[in-house]
This record gives sequence, C-alpha cells and structure tokens, in this order.
Amino acid sequence: MNLEPVPSVAVIVVAAGSGTRLGAGAPKAFVGLDEHTVLRRALDGVFAAASAQVVVVAPSGYEGAARTDALAAAGEHADLVRIVTGGATRQASVAAGLAAVWADVDIVLVHDAARALTPPDVFARVIDAVRGGAPGALPVLPVVDTIKRVADGHVIGPVDRAELAAAQTPQAFDRAVLDAAYRAADREYTDDAALVADHVAGTAGRIAAVAGDPLAFKITGPDDLARARALVSQHPVSAPPSAALLPRVGVGTDVHGFGGKGVLWLAGLEWPGEKPLSGHSDGDAVAHAIVDALLAAAGIGDIGTHFGTDKPEYAGAHAAVFLARTVELLAEAGWRVGNVSVQVQANRPRMSARRVESERVLSRALGGAPVSVSATTTDGLGFTGTGDGVSAFAVALVVPAG
Repeated sequence: MNLEPVPSVAVIVVAAGSGTRLGAGAPKAFVGLDEHTVLRRALDGVFAAASAQVVVVAPSGYEGAARTDALAAAGEHADLVRIVTGGATRQASVAAGLAAVWADVDIVLVHDAARALTPPDVFARVIDAVRGGAPGALPVLPVVDTIKRVADGHVIGPVDRAELAAAQTPQAFDRAVLDAAYRAADREYTDDAALVADHVAGTAGRIAAVAGDPLAFKITGPDDLARARALVSQHPVSAPPSAALLPRVGVGTDVHGFGGKGVLWLAGLEWPGEKPLSGHSDGDAVAHAIVDALLAAAGIGDIGTHFGTDKPEYAGAHAAVFLARTVELLAEAGWRVGNVSVQVQANRPRMSARRVESERVLSRALGGAPVSVSATTTDGLGFTGTGDGVSAFAVALVVPAG
C-alpha cells in the first residue's frame, strides 16, 4: 500500500499495561511470541493494514524497547513512528497517545498491543465505517456462550445474548469527536467506544459495530499466550491459520481413579449404580482424552492450559461443556474437527451396551464430527485391570476450517 504524503489516519497502539495476569515478569507487550515480542507482532499487523501515523504508548522505562520494535516493523516508514510514555490508567495512556497525533489526521484508531494477531481486514472495516459517517466504530464478535445473571452464588435469570457482542480493537473514531470526548471525560471507561458513545449520545449518531475476527483475541493470561505462540509458529502473521493445506493429527490420554462423589460420568454418559471417578470436573477420562487430542492436533496447548484446576468455571463440568468449548478454540485457531477415535481401558462400566449411544453424544458435542469408541478390559492387568480406575486414549484429526 502506498503512503499518503501526510497520512489522514493515525493508530495509537496501547502497550503500557503491566501484564500482571500474564505473570511473565515483564509488561506483556514486551513478552516474546517467538523471536519477536507481542508488541512487534502487533506493529507488523498495523503497518500491513494501514497507511498511518503510528503512536506507540509504552510503559515508563520501556520507551527504548518500544522504539526498537516500532522501527523494525516500520522499515522505510520510520518517519511515521512516535513513542510516548503511558499513564497510570489505560485512559491516561490513550490520552497521551492522542496528544502526539499529527494535526492533519482526521481518523484515529486505538488498538491494544495485546491483540497482536489482528488481521488487516479488521482495520479496514473500522476505518471504512468512520469514513462512511459514523463517529466511531468497533469490531465485535457474537457471544456464543449461554449467559446468566448471578448473585450470591446463585443463578437468578437468563440474559438474551442476541443483543450482546464481545468488543475488540482496533476501535476507530472521527478525530474531532475523540478529542472532544477525551476533554469532557470525567470518569474511567472500560474502552474508548464507551467513552465516545457517552459523549455523542443523542447528538452525533451511534458507534458502528463491524465484524471482528477470532484472531483478534486479547493476550491476557498464560493460556492466551500459549495459543498465540502456537499460531505464530504455524503461520505467518499476515496469513490466517486456514492457509494451512494439510490436516493434522493429535494424540491425547487421560486417567482417573475411582473415588469421586455422586454418580459416574464417562464418554459423555451418566452411569447410575457405577462407582464415580474423581477429578476437578466430572472425571470423564474419555472426554478429556478427546480434548487433549484435539488441542494437540491444532497446536494450541493441552487440557491443562484451557481447563485446568485454576478455572473454577469447569469444576464439575460434563463432557458437553469441554467438547463444545474445544470446538470453539479450534475454530478460533482456524481448524475444525475431522474425526476422533478413542479407546477406553476399564473393567467397569461395560461399554459395549452403550457404545453407540456414547458415540452419538460425543459426536453431537463436537458439532457432528464422527467419533468412534472402543473398549478393552486389559485382561485384568494394571490399575484398570484391578478396578482402581479408568484410562482413555484418543487420536484426533483436525482439518483447516473454511
């Protein structure tokens, strides 16, 4: 893309966060994805997406590192780069970036460096929306989970997700509107779209919502970082994961001992009268082995990464929850399930009578992908043969989505 003599667009890349939840010992924008930092990967995407002034807002003490990354990403367009020091809050950091935007700019994008793999098309969509007359625009994804209102540990009612969407960045704004909104702001907002929406309410139109992208996920915790690293290792930043041509195979295994509470859940089914398995969730070794195999095939971590004991929302969860979420994770990484084969090793329960039923339940949870289940008693050998627990081994095939 050819640069304009004086760009009319600026991108403020917010990289001033501490990254406490990531626990990497450095601000998250300066943690490595591969040979490059999160910030460098984000800037590669920015420079690929738009002809723009680029203002990087860095934490105090990291201005030099930010400049190094920015100049490397900018290449021959180093004159477009400006580095500023962030404030105590995100809003203060954006204000610092906004103060450094050139006077000729009339559209300003605010982008989180933590959304390092955002495709160029997302930038184009928000810019086009503002050029079309909206005071601001943000990319969104539909909410796929069932949402509940909860109080004091109890569900008090459902929430209609048809009107809900998950906001992403970059968010784009008419420069004059954004300037005025920041001058008038008297409290902290969760994002710039909320700040501007309050300012323009009833006067200058509404914030436009455009299609986001699963690759624009925010790197917040260790599992997000693992996912981003896997994606970067498989595919160039400029190409979506669906550019991969070949299917991939993964292997998963899980073991649980008897001794849990309640009833047995195995292969997605409830088994009344059988000894329950112990575990953080329901102890369904079959479902967990399938999850591990699918995640391994896609190269996006393992069951501990996404469903570990540090995730209280999965305590007591059954196979349908684990498998449906795994399908979502695969889709976000550009994959879909081809098929799964899983073998159960246990003396009890006897799988043969319910094998077809379990295949149907597991397949449904995986969005209709075929699942085959087999079983063996191991001839009385090992801990499964002595009736101490259950083990399961799964092989999964994933194929590029689309």
